[in-house]
Amino acid sequence: MKSVLLHLRIPFSVFLLPVFLFAISQAEPLLETNAWWAFWLIHLFLYPASNAYNSYYDKDEGSIGLLEKPPPVRFELLLTAWALDSAAVVLALLADLGPVFVGYLLLYGFISKAYSHPAIRLKKYPVLSWLVVGLFQGAFTYLATIQVVSGLDLSDLLNVKYLLPALITTSNLWAVYPLTQVYQHEEDAQRGDLTYSRLVGIHGTFLNAAVFFTLSFAGFLYYFLNFGNSTMLYILTVCMGPVLGYFAAWWWMVKKDLKEANFRHTMRMNVLASLGLNIFFGILCFYTL
Repeated sequence: MKSVLLHLRIPFSVFLLPVFLFAISQAEPLLETNAWWAFWLIHLFLYPASNAYNSYYDKDEGSIGLLEKPPPVRFELLLTAWALDSAAVVLALLADLGPVFVGYLLLYGFISKAYSHPAIRLKKYPVLSWLVVGLFQGAFTYLATIQVVSGLDLSDLLNVKYLLPALITTSNLWAVYPLTQVYQHEEDAQRGDLTYSRLVGIHGTFLNAAVFFTLSFAGFLYYFLNFGNSTMLYILTVCMGPVLGYFAAWWWMVKKDLKEANFRHTMRMNVLASLGLNIFFGILCFYTL
């Protein structure tokens, strides 16, 4: 049981919490009951199930996610993943969250399986897997969240007010996701997985992050100047300044020694980025709600 719980990596969901908080901060109106349901179903059922599928089929022996030394995987982990996915759908139906959100849960669950399962294994296609992870954990989750917590029609989501934040979240993930792979090149090579980070190389991974971080900030600039409060840009700068500072320092260290592209620096980067964005969007929720 302990092994299963570790592989669910539930605390890892905190790294993806900013997508949810961004949607909550922009929801008009906010259906509080739906918001709580969406929070629990996404972060305690959907994401842990996805982590479990990935762990089961990858059978990592090296560090992954928050696990520096992951325990061996057992068949119970796969059963747990299926149970969590199924429970999420059943609970969404019982809570009457609507067909759009239920469809999101089903499709996300399918993509999670296709990402790791050897019969499809999207993970072995570097560019496709990078695009899919960014779109589904970013834009797709943002749009599904704001739809269910605001009771929007599906056609309402085509408004630039919703599409732009969705793209910003995806841009952030396209920056961060390859960084989470940068220390796994050797193990991925042994499995025959050509990840996006392996494809572009260690220095290419950092350059990719710099490009998409820049696009994200440009997106925030346009969004808050046109749809929000420009004061939020100052708060964003304060919250994310330490993240960008650490990223620049880490990149400089890696340029001097490739061994610095390791698990511990990756986790520190993830924690800092998650903390900065969670604080920012928490302030934004407090300001707008």
